[in-house]
Amino acid sequence: MSDQAVLRVKGRVLVGPEEARDELWVVGGRITYERPAGARDVRTVEGWALPGLVDAHCHVGLGPHGAVDEAISEKQALGDRDTGTLLLRDAGSPADTRWIDDRDDLPKIIRAGRHIARTRRYIRGFAHEIEPEDLVAYVGREARRGDGWVKLVGDWIDRDAGFLTASWPRAEVEAAIAEAHRLGARVTAHCFAEVALRDLVEAGIDCVEHATGLTEDTIPLFAERGVAIVPTLVNIATFPQLAAAGQEKFPRWAAQMNGLHERRYDTVGAAYDAGIPVFVGTDAGGSLAHGLVAAEVGELVKAGIPPVEALSAAAWAARGWLGRPVLEEGAPADLVVYDEDPRADVRVLAAPRRIVLNGHVVG
Repeated sequence: MSDQAVLRVKGRVLVGPEEARDELWVVGGRITYERPAGARDVRTVEGWALPGLVDAHCHVGLGPHGAVDEAISEKQALGDRDTGTLLLRDAGSPADTRWIDDRDDLPKIIRAGRHIARTRRYIRGFAHEIEPEDLVAYVGREARRGDGWVKLVGDWIDRDAGFLTASWPRAEVEAAIAEAHRLGARVTAHCFAEVALRDLVEAGIDCVEHATGLTEDTIPLFAERGVAIVPTLVNIATFPQLAAAGQEKFPRWAAQMNGLHERRYDTVGAAYDAGIPVFVGTDAGGSLAHGLVAAEVGELVKAGIPPVEALSAAAWAARGWLGRPVLEEGAPADLVVYDEDPRADVRVLAAPRRIVLNGHVVG
């Protein structure tokens, strides 16, 4: 070990929201709190260190029209990495991004396979589009393909009705979620509106994406069952533009989208106050750029979540929820260093001083 290059991170190492140490060492790509004996080649980084940030809802390998090539996927992953986001939950992608797992310089990805949607009830080219009788089989397929998650599209615009409606009958949802759980996978669902939420939660779903349709009737149910939400407020900010584009053809849908947007902060704040687990996700990919975690943390603060809790939703709590380590002995050295304490001002997250991935300084 005496001839091995090591990295020393010095200042305040935030091992938890309220717990800090003075320094850590990186040896062989992993964290240790024991000073390596006789180390000669030492590089020191000073500042406030956090575990690598988490985007719990993004899409690597997905563009506006579906799957993209490896060059664009790499650019997406680098967009996250270079802002300090080192762990991604890919909430649905038609592209095979397993090659990223062999790259020590790209973020780690937890995949949910490909979206599963009702026929003609999602963005073209994104999802498996199927009918309810095939839902269990496709959930089983994607549970085996993913990394412990499956992604359903729980609601979407019904063009005949002209507004958001639920995608799946209750019985099929119950059977599909049971099959995912049998295979060791958790299930999440895209949901904008109110209509699908109760059936999904009572059927045993583990998480809901966006969850803009939460109300005083369903918030207690989510809290009682421990169902997490990932609000993606940076994406919800686009609802007025989407509504304006569809106003003439689908006025009831446009009214739904505008209403969901207007109460978005109240919805998330009420969910947090009720004890619902809230995590940071951006919905990057498709139409949104990668690297927006700092902005999403700021949005959660605007919704009334205390800054330390909003930060934890992108760091310690998020990693625990996804079963990944933080800044603990022996863990992979994935961390971000800032000039100031991000717990005091989450805007600090937008300007990392150093980014360390798998023990290498990459930014």
